[in-house]
Amino acid sequence: MDFALSDEERAIRDTVRTFVTREVMPLEAEVLRRERAHQPGLDRSELRELQLKAKKFGFWGLATPEEYGGMALPAVMQSLIWTELGRTFVPFRFGGEADNILFHATEEQKREFLIPTIEGERISCFAITEPGAGSDAANIKLRARRDGDDWILDGEKTFITNGNDADFAIVVAVTDPEKGARRGGATAFLVDRAMGWRSEFIQTMGEGGPASLIFDGVRVPHRNILGEIGQGFTLGMEWIGKGRYTIPSHAVGIAERVLQMAIDHANTRETFGAPIATNQAIQWMIADSETELEAARWLILRSAWTVDQGLDPRHASSMGKLYGAGMVNRVVDRALQIHGGMGYTRELPIERWYRQVRLYRIFEGTDEMQRLIISRDLLRGYTKIGGHLA
Repeated sequence: MDFALSDEERAIRDTVRTFVTREVMPLEAEVLRRERAHQPGLDRSELRELQLKAKKFGFWGLATPEEYGGMALPAVMQSLIWTELGRTFVPFRFGGEADNILFHATEEQKREFLIPTIEGERISCFAITEPGAGSDAANIKLRARRDGDDWILDGEKTFITNGNDADFAIVVAVTDPEKGARRGGATAFLVDRAMGWRSEFIQTMGEGGPASLIFDGVRVPHRNILGEIGQGFTLGMEWIGKGRYTIPSHAVGIAERVLQMAIDHANTRETFGAPIATNQAIQWMIADSETELEAARWLILRSAWTVDQGLDPRHASSMGKLYGAGMVNRVVDRALQIHGGMGYTRELPIERWYRQVRLYRIFEGTDEMQRLIISRDLLRGYTKIGGHLA
Protein backbone atom coordinates (compact mmCIF):
# COMPACT_ATOMS: atom_id res chain seq x y z
CA MET A 1 0.00 0.00 0.00
CA ASP A 2 1.57 3.26 -1.18
CA PHE A 3 0.45 6.54 0.42
CA ALA A 4 2.89 8.68 -1.59
CA LEU A 5 1.86 11.10 -4.32
CA SER A 6 2.92 10.20 -7.84
CA ASP A 7 5.53 12.39 -9.52
CA GLU A 8 2.79 13.96 -11.67
CA GLU A 9 0.53 14.66 -8.67
CA ARG A 10 3.37 16.23 -6.75
CA ALA A 11 4.43 18.37 -9.73
CA ILE A 12 0.90 19.69 -10.31
CA ARG A 13 0.36 20.27 -6.60
CA ASP A 14 3.63 22.19 -6.30
CA THR A 15 2.87 24.32 -9.37
CA VAL A 16 -0.49 25.32 -7.88
CA ARG A 17 1.22 26.09 -4.57
CA THR A 18 3.72 28.32 -6.37
CA PHE A 19 0.93 30.18 -8.17
CA VAL A 20 -1.08 30.69 -4.98
CA THR A 21 2.02 31.89 -3.10
CA ARG A 22 3.23 34.29 -5.80
CA GLU A 23 0.01 35.62 -7.28
CA VAL A 24 -2.81 35.18 -4.77
CA MET A 25 -1.41 35.48 -1.24
CA PRO A 26 0.11 38.95 -1.88
CA LEU A 27 -3.48 40.21 -2.26
CA GLU A 28 -4.48 39.16 1.27
CA ALA A 29 -3.82 42.49 3.00
CA GLU A 30 -5.90 44.38 0.43
CA VAL A 31 -8.71 41.81 0.59
CA LEU A 32 -8.86 42.17 4.39
CA ARG A 33 -8.86 45.98 4.06
CA ARG A 34 -11.74 45.91 1.58
CA GLU A 35 -13.76 43.46 3.64
CA ARG A 36 -13.31 45.62 6.75
CA ALA A 37 -14.80 48.42 4.64
CA HIS A 38 -17.70 46.08 3.68
CA GLN A 39 -16.53 45.78 0.08
CA PRO A 40 -16.04 42.61 -2.00
CA GLY A 41 -12.58 41.09 -1.56
CA LEU A 42 -12.15 40.76 -5.34
CA ASP A 43 -14.29 42.26 -8.06
CA ARG A 44 -15.21 40.31 -11.16
CA SER A 45 -12.50 41.87 -13.34
CA GLU A 46 -9.77 41.14 -10.79
CA LEU A 47 -10.87 37.52 -10.47
CA ARG A 48 -10.85 37.23 -14.25
CA GLU A 49 -7.32 38.68 -14.44
CA LEU A 50 -6.07 36.15 -11.89
CA GLN A 51 -7.76 33.31 -13.74
CA LEU A 52 -6.05 34.31 -16.98
CA LYS A 53 -2.70 34.41 -15.16
CA ALA A 54 -3.40 30.89 -13.91
CA LYS A 55 -4.20 29.83 -17.47
CA LYS A 56 -0.64 30.80 -18.43
CA PHE A 57 0.51 28.44 -15.68
CA GLY A 58 -1.52 25.74 -17.46
CA PHE A 59 -4.51 25.69 -15.11
CA TRP A 60 -7.86 26.08 -16.84
CA GLY A 61 -10.96 23.94 -16.43
CA LEU A 62 -9.72 21.48 -13.80
CA ALA A 63 -12.77 19.21 -14.13
CA THR A 64 -13.76 20.30 -17.63
CA PRO A 65 -13.45 17.61 -20.36
CA GLU A 66 -10.58 18.06 -22.77
CA GLU A 67 -12.97 18.47 -25.70
CA TYR A 68 -14.05 21.77 -24.11
CA GLY A 69 -10.48 22.94 -23.50
CA GLY A 70 -10.24 21.66 -19.93
CA MET A 71 -7.79 19.45 -18.05
CA ALA A 72 -10.21 16.65 -17.08
CA LEU A 73 -8.21 16.01 -13.92
CA PRO A 74 -9.08 13.00 -11.77
CA ALA A 75 -10.85 13.60 -8.45
CA VAL A 76 -7.74 12.98 -6.31
CA MET A 77 -5.82 15.64 -8.21
CA GLN A 78 -8.74 18.05 -7.92
CA SER A 79 -8.84 17.39 -4.18
CA LEU A 80 -5.14 18.22 -3.86
CA ILE A 81 -5.64 21.46 -5.80
CA TRP A 82 -8.63 22.52 -3.70
CA THR A 83 -6.46 22.00 -0.63
CA GLU A 84 -3.87 24.40 -2.03
CA LEU A 85 -6.55 27.01 -2.75
CA GLY A 86 -7.72 26.67 0.85
CA ARG A 87 -4.37 27.95 2.10
CA THR A 88 -5.43 31.51 1.22
CA PHE A 89 -8.66 33.32 2.09
CA VAL A 90 -8.58 35.39 -1.12
CA PRO A 91 -11.81 34.38 -2.92
CA PHE A 92 -10.06 32.89 -5.95
CA ARG A 93 -10.97 29.87 -8.03
CA PHE A 94 -9.55 28.62 -11.31
CA GLY A 95 -11.39 29.54 -14.51
CA GLY A 96 -12.70 27.36 -17.30
CA GLU A 97 -15.26 25.62 -15.10
CA ALA A 98 -18.98 25.03 -15.38
CA ASP A 99 -21.54 23.27 -13.19
CA ASN A 100 -21.02 19.53 -13.67
CA ILE A 101 -24.67 18.96 -14.65
CA LEU A 102 -24.46 21.52 -17.48
CA PHE A 103 -22.76 18.80 -19.51
CA HIS A 104 -26.19 17.15 -19.75
CA ALA A 105 -27.24 20.08 -21.96
CA THR A 106 -28.33 19.78 -25.58
CA GLU A 107 -26.01 21.08 -28.28
CA GLU A 108 -28.07 24.27 -28.55
CA GLN A 109 -27.99 24.73 -24.76
CA LYS A 110 -24.25 24.12 -24.69
CA ARG A 111 -23.72 26.97 -27.16
CA GLU A 112 -25.97 29.30 -25.15
CA PHE A 113 -25.02 28.36 -21.58
CA LEU A 114 -22.18 25.85 -21.18
CA ILE A 115 -19.51 27.26 -23.51
CA PRO A 116 -19.92 30.92 -22.37
CA THR A 117 -19.71 29.76 -18.74
CA ILE A 118 -16.51 27.80 -19.39
CA GLU A 119 -15.03 30.81 -21.19
CA GLY A 120 -15.94 33.11 -18.30
CA GLU A 121 -18.43 35.20 -20.26
CA ARG A 122 -21.42 34.09 -18.16
CA ILE A 123 -21.97 33.23 -14.47
CA SER A 124 -24.36 30.50 -13.37
CA CYS A 125 -25.97 29.52 -10.10
CA PHE A 126 -27.67 26.31 -9.01
CA ALA A 127 -31.03 26.71 -7.29
CA ILE A 128 -32.68 23.85 -5.44
CA THR A 129 -32.84 25.02 -1.78
CA GLU A 130 -36.07 26.72 -0.66
CA PRO A 131 -37.26 28.31 2.59
CA GLY A 132 -38.98 25.03 3.45
CA ALA A 133 -36.63 22.63 1.68
CA GLY A 134 -32.99 22.55 2.78
CA SER A 135 -31.76 19.16 3.92
CA ASP A 136 -35.10 17.77 2.72
CA ALA A 137 -34.49 18.78 -0.89
CA ALA A 138 -37.32 16.54 -2.10
CA ASN A 139 -39.76 18.91 -0.37
CA ILE A 140 -39.32 21.69 -2.93
CA LYS A 141 -42.46 23.66 -3.79
CA LEU A 142 -41.41 26.07 -6.56
CA ARG A 143 -43.83 25.15 -9.32
CA ALA A 144 -43.33 24.94 -13.07
CA ARG A 145 -46.65 24.84 -14.94
CA ARG A 146 -46.86 23.97 -18.66
CA ASP A 147 -48.35 26.66 -20.89
CA GLY A 148 -48.13 25.70 -24.55
CA ASP A 149 -44.48 25.69 -25.59
CA ASP A 150 -43.45 27.40 -22.35
CA TRP A 151 -43.34 26.72 -18.62
CA ILE A 152 -44.40 29.26 -15.99
CA LEU A 153 -42.26 29.29 -12.82
CA ASP A 154 -43.62 30.57 -9.52
CA GLY A 155 -41.95 30.40 -6.11
CA GLU A 156 -38.75 31.18 -4.24
CA LYS A 157 -35.28 29.67 -3.87
CA THR A 158 -32.97 30.68 -1.04
CA PHE A 159 -29.33 30.53 0.10
CA ILE A 160 -28.20 30.38 -3.52
CA THR A 161 -24.44 30.76 -4.01
CA ASN A 162 -23.61 33.24 -6.82
CA GLY A 163 -27.30 34.14 -6.91
CA ASN A 164 -26.56 37.86 -6.77
CA ASP A 165 -24.10 37.77 -9.69
CA ALA A 166 -25.49 35.01 -11.91
CA ASP A 167 -26.59 35.67 -15.48
CA PHE A 168 -28.65 32.50 -15.45
CA ALA A 169 -29.86 29.94 -12.93
CA ILE A 170 -30.22 26.17 -13.06
CA VAL A 171 -33.58 25.87 -11.30
CA VAL A 172 -35.07 22.61 -10.04
CA ALA A 173 -38.86 23.00 -10.02
CA VAL A 174 -41.88 20.76 -9.41
CA THR A 175 -43.49 19.75 -12.72
CA ASP A 176 -45.67 16.88 -11.43
CA PRO A 177 -46.83 17.29 -7.80
CA GLU A 178 -48.52 13.88 -7.89
CA LYS A 179 -45.22 12.04 -8.38
CA GLY A 180 -43.12 14.07 -5.94
CA ALA A 181 -39.54 15.18 -6.58
CA ARG A 182 -37.84 11.83 -5.89
CA ARG A 183 -40.13 9.87 -8.21
CA GLY A 184 -39.76 12.00 -11.30
CA GLY A 185 -41.92 14.98 -10.40
CA ALA A 186 -39.15 17.62 -10.58
CA THR A 187 -37.37 19.07 -13.61
CA ALA A 188 -34.32 21.30 -14.09
CA PHE A 189 -34.62 24.50 -16.13
CA LEU A 190 -32.03 26.92 -17.52
CA VAL A 191 -33.45 30.34 -16.69
CA ASP A 192 -31.84 33.58 -17.87
CA ARG A 193 -32.09 36.52 -15.48
CA ALA A 194 -33.57 38.47 -18.41
CA MET A 195 -36.60 36.15 -18.25
CA GLY A 196 -37.71 38.01 -15.14
CA TRP A 197 -36.45 36.44 -11.91
CA ARG A 198 -34.83 38.69 -9.35
CA SER A 199 -32.32 38.14 -6.57
CA GLU A 200 -32.23 39.52 -3.03
CA PHE A 201 -28.98 39.58 -1.04
CA ILE A 202 -28.89 37.60 2.23
CA GLN A 203 -26.54 38.97 4.87
CA THR A 204 -24.70 36.20 6.73
CA MET A 205 -21.94 36.00 9.36
CA GLY A 206 -19.44 35.29 6.59
CA GLU A 207 -18.05 37.55 3.87
CA GLY A 208 -20.14 38.02 0.76
CA GLY A 209 -23.47 36.31 0.88
CA PRO A 210 -25.97 34.10 -0.93
CA ALA A 211 -29.28 35.21 -2.41
CA SER A 212 -32.95 34.50 -2.50
CA LEU A 213 -34.28 34.11 -6.04
CA ILE A 214 -37.87 35.21 -6.66
CA PHE A 215 -39.86 33.73 -9.54
CA ASP A 216 -43.20 35.43 -10.18
CA GLY A 217 -44.76 34.15 -13.38
CA VAL A 218 -41.38 33.69 -15.08
CA ARG A 219 -41.91 32.25 -18.55
CA VAL A 220 -39.29 29.70 -19.69
CA PRO A 221 -39.24 28.03 -23.15
CA HIS A 222 -39.61 24.24 -23.20
CA ARG A 223 -36.24 24.04 -24.99
CA ASN A 224 -34.60 25.31 -21.77
CA ILE A 225 -35.25 22.08 -19.89
CA LEU A 226 -31.90 20.62 -18.76
CA GLY A 227 -31.81 16.87 -19.24
CA GLU A 228 -35.22 15.20 -19.31
CA ILE A 229 -38.56 16.08 -17.77
CA GLY A 230 -38.61 14.48 -14.32
CA GLN A 231 -34.81 14.27 -14.04
CA GLY A 232 -34.44 17.38 -11.88
CA PHE A 233 -33.93 15.75 -8.49
CA THR A 234 -31.37 13.29 -9.88
CA LEU A 235 -29.41 16.13 -11.47
CA GLY A 236 -29.63 18.08 -8.23
CA MET A 237 -28.10 15.24 -6.23
CA GLU A 238 -25.35 14.88 -8.85
CA TRP A 239 -24.54 18.59 -8.48
CA ILE A 240 -24.46 18.39 -4.67
CA GLY A 241 -22.37 15.20 -4.68
CA LYS A 242 -19.29 16.90 -6.10
CA GLY A 243 -19.15 19.29 -3.14
CA ARG A 244 -18.88 16.36 -0.75
CA TYR A 245 -15.14 16.02 -1.47
CA THR A 246 -14.16 19.48 -2.77
CA ILE A 247 -15.47 21.38 0.27
CA PRO A 248 -13.55 19.33 2.88
CA SER A 249 -10.49 19.38 0.59
CA HIS A 250 -10.64 23.17 0.84
CA ALA A 251 -11.03 22.80 4.61
CA VAL A 252 -7.76 20.85 4.80
CA GLY A 253 -5.91 23.77 3.19
CA ILE A 254 -7.43 26.24 5.63
CA ALA A 255 -6.48 24.03 8.58
CA GLU A 256 -2.89 23.68 7.32
CA ARG A 257 -2.51 27.45 7.06
CA VAL A 258 -4.02 28.36 10.44
CA LEU A 259 -2.15 25.57 12.22
CA GLN A 260 1.14 26.92 10.85
CA MET A 261 0.12 30.40 11.99
CA ALA A 262 -0.59 29.00 15.46
CA ILE A 263 2.80 27.25 15.58
CA ASP A 264 4.67 30.39 14.47
CA HIS A 265 2.84 32.52 17.03
CA ALA A 266 3.40 30.00 19.83
CA ASN A 267 7.14 30.02 19.15
CA THR A 268 7.45 33.83 19.16
CA ARG A 269 4.84 35.07 21.63
CA GLU A 270 6.29 35.28 25.14
CA THR A 271 4.48 35.39 28.48
CA PHE A 272 6.08 35.23 31.91
CA GLY A 273 9.52 35.16 30.31
CA ALA A 274 9.04 32.19 27.97
CA PRO A 275 7.40 31.38 24.60
CA ILE A 276 3.84 30.16 25.04
CA ALA A 277 4.91 27.05 23.09
CA THR A 278 6.48 25.81 26.30
CA ASN A 279 3.02 25.54 27.89
CA GLN A 280 1.46 22.09 27.79
CA ALA A 281 -1.99 23.57 27.09
CA ILE A 282 -0.66 25.08 23.82
CA GLN A 283 1.26 21.93 22.91
CA TRP A 284 -1.84 19.77 23.26
CA MET A 285 -3.94 22.09 21.08
CA ILE A 286 -1.27 21.86 18.37
CA ALA A 287 -0.98 18.07 18.72
CA ASP A 288 -4.74 17.54 18.56
CA SER A 289 -5.00 19.81 15.52
CA GLU A 290 -2.26 17.98 13.60
CA THR A 291 -3.76 14.57 14.40
CA GLU A 292 -7.27 15.57 13.29
CA LEU A 293 -5.92 17.31 10.19
CA GLU A 294 -4.02 14.20 9.10
CA ALA A 295 -7.03 11.95 9.73
CA ALA A 296 -9.27 14.27 7.69
CA ARG A 297 -6.74 14.43 4.85
CA TRP A 298 -6.85 10.67 4.29
CA LEU A 299 -10.62 10.35 4.66
CA ILE A 300 -11.07 13.03 2.02
CA LEU A 301 -8.45 11.67 -0.37
CA ARG A 302 -10.03 8.25 -0.03
CA SER A 303 -13.43 9.66 -1.00
CA ALA A 304 -11.87 11.28 -4.09
CA TRP A 305 -10.04 8.02 -4.87
CA THR A 306 -13.39 6.22 -4.72
CA VAL A 307 -14.71 8.55 -7.44
CA ASP A 308 -11.68 7.83 -9.63
CA GLN A 309 -12.19 4.07 -9.19
CA GLY A 310 -15.73 4.32 -10.52
CA LEU A 311 -17.15 3.13 -7.18
CA ASP A 312 -20.20 4.60 -5.46
CA PRO A 313 -18.63 7.51 -3.54
CA ARG A 314 -21.56 8.51 -1.34
CA HIS A 315 -20.57 6.71 1.87
CA ALA A 316 -16.88 7.69 1.69
CA SER A 317 -17.66 11.28 0.74
CA SER A 318 -20.19 11.66 3.54
CA MET A 319 -17.54 10.56 6.05
CA GLY A 320 -14.99 12.94 4.52
CA LYS A 321 -17.44 15.86 4.50
CA LEU A 322 -18.60 15.19 8.08
CA TYR A 323 -15.14 14.82 9.59
CA GLY A 324 -13.43 17.47 7.46
CA ALA A 325 -16.01 20.13 8.29
CA GLY A 326 -15.82 19.43 12.00
CA MET A 327 -12.03 19.26 11.94
CA VAL A 328 -11.50 22.66 10.35
CA ASN A 329 -13.88 24.31 12.82
CA ARG A 330 -11.93 22.87 15.75
CA VAL A 331 -8.51 23.73 14.31
CA VAL A 332 -9.47 27.34 13.53
CA ASP A 333 -10.99 27.69 17.01
CA ARG A 334 -7.74 26.50 18.63
CA ALA A 335 -5.64 28.80 16.43
CA LEU A 336 -7.77 31.75 17.47
CA GLN A 337 -7.38 30.76 21.12
CA ILE A 338 -3.59 30.50 20.77
CA HIS A 339 -3.48 33.99 19.24
CA GLY A 340 -5.55 35.40 22.12
CA GLY A 341 -7.02 38.85 21.64
CA MET A 342 -5.23 39.43 18.32
CA GLY A 343 -6.88 36.34 16.89
CA TYR A 344 -10.25 37.91 17.60
CA THR A 345 -9.47 41.12 15.70
CA ARG A 346 -10.03 41.75 12.01
CA GLU A 347 -6.36 42.62 11.59
CA LEU A 348 -5.67 38.90 11.17
CA PRO A 349 -7.67 36.51 8.94
CA ILE A 350 -8.29 33.96 11.70
CA GLU A 351 -11.63 35.40 12.80
CA ARG A 352 -12.61 35.55 9.12
CA TRP A 353 -11.90 31.84 8.73
CA TYR A 354 -13.73 31.23 12.02
CA ARG A 355 -16.87 32.69 10.45
CA GLN A 356 -16.30 31.13 7.03
CA VAL A 357 -15.78 27.52 8.10
CA ARG A 358 -18.90 27.44 10.26
CA LEU A 359 -20.79 27.21 6.98
CA TYR A 360 -18.92 24.01 6.05
CA ARG A 361 -21.00 22.08 8.58
CA ILE A 362 -24.20 23.25 6.85
CA PHE A 363 -24.02 23.65 3.09
CA GLU A 364 -23.91 20.80 0.54
CA GLY A 365 -25.29 18.53 3.25
CA THR A 366 -25.40 19.27 6.99
CA ASP A 367 -23.49 17.23 9.57
CA GLU A 368 -26.78 15.62 10.50
CA MET A 369 -27.50 14.55 6.91
CA GLN A 370 -24.01 13.04 6.58
CA ARG A 371 -24.59 11.05 9.78
CA LEU A 372 -27.95 9.89 8.42
CA ILE A 373 -26.34 8.68 5.18
CA ILE A 374 -23.44 6.94 6.93
CA SER A 375 -25.61 5.16 9.50
CA ARG A 376 -28.28 4.22 6.95
CA ASP A 377 -25.69 2.65 4.67
CA LEU A 378 -24.45 0.47 7.52
CA LEU A 379 -27.84 -0.38 9.06
CA ARG A 380 -29.32 -1.39 5.71
CA GLY A 381 -26.26 -3.31 4.62
CA TYR A 382 -25.42 -1.04 1.68
CA THR A 383 -21.79 -1.03 2.80
CA LYS A 384 -19.58 -2.88 5.25
CA ILE A 385 -17.50 -1.59 8.13
CA GLY A 386 -14.07 -1.02 6.61
CA GLY A 387 -15.40 -0.09 3.17
CA HIS A 388 -13.51 -1.50 0.18
CA LEU A 389 -10.97 -3.17 2.49
CA ALA A 390 -13.65 -5.12 4.39
